Amino acid sequence: MQYDYVIVGAGSAGCVLADRLSVDPSVRVALLEAGGPDRKAEIRVPAAFSKMFKTEYDWNFSTVKQAEMSGRELYWPRGRTLGGSSSINAQMWVRGHRADYDGWELPGWSYDEVLPYFRRSEHRTGSNHGGVYGTGGPIHISELRSPNVTTAAFLRACEEIGLTRLDELGESDEGCSPTPVTQRRGRRWSCADAYLRPAMRRPNLTVLTGAEARGVLFDDDGRATGVEYGDGLRVTATREVILSAGTIGSPQLLMRSGIGDPGELRAAGVEPRHELPGVGSNLSDHLACGVVLSCPSPVTLAAAESLGNLARFLLAGRGMLTSNVGEAVAFVRSGPAEPAPDLELVFAPVPFADHGLTPPAGHGLTIGVVLLRPESRGRVTLGEDGGVLIDPCYLSAETDVLRLVAGLKKAKELFAAPSLKPYAGTPMEPYDGSETDEELARLVRAKSETLYHPVGTCKMGLGPDAVVDPSLRVRGVPGLRVVDASVMPALNRGHTHAPTVMIAERAADLIKASGEGGGV
Repeated sequence: MQYDYVIVGAGSAGCVLADRLSVDPSVRVALLEAGGPDRKAEIRVPAAFSKMFKTEYDWNFSTVKQAEMSGRELYWPRGRTLGGSSSINAQMWVRGHRADYDGWELPGWSYDEVLPYFRRSEHRTGSNHGGVYGTGGPIHISELRSPNVTTAAFLRACEEIGLTRLDELGESDEGCSPTPVTQRRGRRWSCADAYLRPAMRRPNLTVLTGAEARGVLFDDDGRATGVEYGDGLRVTATREVILSAGTIGSPQLLMRSGIGDPGELRAAGVEPRHELPGVGSNLSDHLACGVVLSCPSPVTLAAAESLGNLARFLLAGRGMLTSNVGEAVAFVRSGPAEPAPDLELVFAPVPFADHGLTPPAGHGLTIGVVLLRPESRGRVTLGEDGGVLIDPCYLSAETDVLRLVAGLKKAKELFAAPSLKPYAGTPMEPYDGSETDEELARLVRAKSETLYHPVGTCKMGLGPDAVVDPSLRVRGVPGLRVVDASVMPALNRGHTHAPTVMIAERAADLIKASGEGGGV
């Protein structure tokens, strides 16, 4: 099978590219997805996202044991279906801070240059103060239809301790706000819904599900010419192969194809084809730890799965099942020396533990503390069987622990504020009631979990550690690009869904402008 473009991975980035590139009817596009269709009903139910975890819709990754986190192996869910992680995430649309993109210091990627691509993707409904969001794009972004009563109390508590109430999360997100969510009429609106479903009506787009890529194909001159998938099946690309397999999958495919650090490749039984030592390195993730307290009032999402709430959802697209769980956010600084927010406080009107896999043990509230700008860096490498070893090296920088402790103290301050205090009871798992800095540091090491935002393993840049150039072309390999969160040089002060979509929107323009593309 021969196409102009072959895209690997139908996640957020792959769906965008499949749509934008297939707009030209003369261009033939193939999109390969390892998982199956996104037909399961629970995908559409916002509050049910954890029901997808550890199922066929999830890659179900785990890290290696983390030396600084009590030797734990941490579970990393990643979407394995059309829409990728946008089909199993908490639907939070948070672009980040202006300083994130300006800090990349790369041509074409400053905040002012990428803002039009955010706006091009957005279809904001409801409030849009100052026209912060775009209104003509395919991704529906709305306010929650049925926010919990305790969420309003959290936002009032934020103001009571001196945080600014934000009308919208714009270029500076310092302050507190209800969470903007990727929902339409109370139901999840994934990138498969927004981009792929309309594009699949075009005869020049072929979508192959159950098609797990095994490696990139090359001609004698070293140009990428296609992809091998499944049991020896092949698909060829006359223009470009585009990897959108995510922060784990994209470096894995590069390494399987002989692109990476030669010593590491040989150790995994792979013959090196092209030396690019940055492949798999620079792994960074948002780590989170929370304060969880019981709630004396039976108003939380612990009752979300009642028959009444199910009926409200099915009949009107309202009620507790429309909650994304992380209903409000606050962005704060861990100390006065920080130039911008380095912590996010996520409010959930439910005791959120074990990734939501364990049913709530009664009514409770969670304030999750997210480390936005970790200094720790890890790596993805190949295992001997061609699988991946994920080592984020969490908390290897002591400053990461100190910042999380500062965030937990801020969460405790919020629970003690007048508006939230009536809803704040006794500690619930996984919070153990820690008070002192030393106790909170132990809690961070023993209980922190991923917030599901890994980036950086195919770093975009200009230096020797870069994997792709500012046009997202794999350095030294003609005909091959990477377009997904793995190209982000550093984590944003927000969530990674929105920047991944932005990257793909801009990549589509870069690819179209390049004609046949090519490497550098």
